Amino acid sequence: MKLSKEVKTGILAIGAIMLLIFGYSYLKGTNLLDKSREFYVKYDNVEGLAQAAPVTINGLTVGKVQDITFANSKGGLVVKFTVEKDFDFSRNSIVRIYSTGLIGGKALGIFPQYDQYVAKSGDTLRGDIEDGMLTAVTKALGPLEKKVNNTLATVDTLLLNVNAIIDEETRKNLKQSIANLNTSLNAFAGVSKSMNHILSTNSGKLDNTFTNLDKTAGNLSKLTDSLAQLETGKIVADLQNVVDKMDKIVVGVNNGEGSIGKLLKDDQLYENLEGASRQLEQLLQDLKLNPKRYVHFSVFGKKNKEYQPPANPER
Repeated sequence: MKLSKEVKTGILAIGAIMLLIFGYSYLKGTNLLDKSREFYVKYDNVEGLAQAAPVTINGLTVGKVQDITFANSKGGLVVKFTVEKDFDFSRNSIVRIYSTGLIGGKALGIFPQYDQYVAKSGDTLRGDIEDGMLTAVTKALGPLEKKVNNTLATVDTLLLNVNAIIDEETRKNLKQSIANLNTSLNAFAGVSKSMNHILSTNSGKLDNTFTNLDKTAGNLSKLTDSLAQLETGKIVADLQNVVDKMDKIVVGVNNGEGSIGKLLKDDQLYENLEGASRQLEQLLQDLKLNPKRYVHFSVFGKKNKEYQPPANPER
């Protein structure tokens, strides 16, 4: 059966139209043969999100953005996207616009929730926008900017107070103080120069002094070694022996042993010695007062006079 030219032309036209539709869909990022699920999400601002942008779940690309249109006259936007993978998630999941890199474009990220309400094709999901780097930096710098402004205000107030305090008289005093400080520094430099001259001139004497100090330290070290080598134990033992002997002597004297002990403890001996001493004293006094009684020459002899005690025996 032969086809007429009209039929062939019609088939060719239909094929061309089909090819045109497939090509146009391909250029838009839509695969007409794909059984993908379609979802919608609303935003006030899509932050530069474009068609054919990837849609990811946990970093895995599962679809792409199909279309972005205005939802109403107030500027609201509706993003249509497809999910190709057979992955179920709740219609309460969040679809967030995020940046793919520092200088990259935008993408949609599905943050799935898992409950009994499974999302079906055609559902509208909740939208969210991730803070961009500029927004994050701006938020981070917000408190810092406030602190800087407060600091600048404080510094400004401080400078005003300083200007109010530092009048002409105060400036003169400050200049005078700086001049005095400069003079003191110059004087210190002169003293330092003199000290350097003295040290350089007397370096030999200083060397001798340090040498003598070193010798003295050596002698002290030798003396310390000598003292350390003394038999301190033997010396202490000898001293203890002497103390013990002295203790024995004192105990013997207290007990009346020996001449000293008897003299201290024997009352009779003490009285005898005292009587003998008294008689000897009387004899000496009588000899002094009456020497003729003891030394005399007589041819015919005379009768000895009796002893008469002196009126004052103490003399």
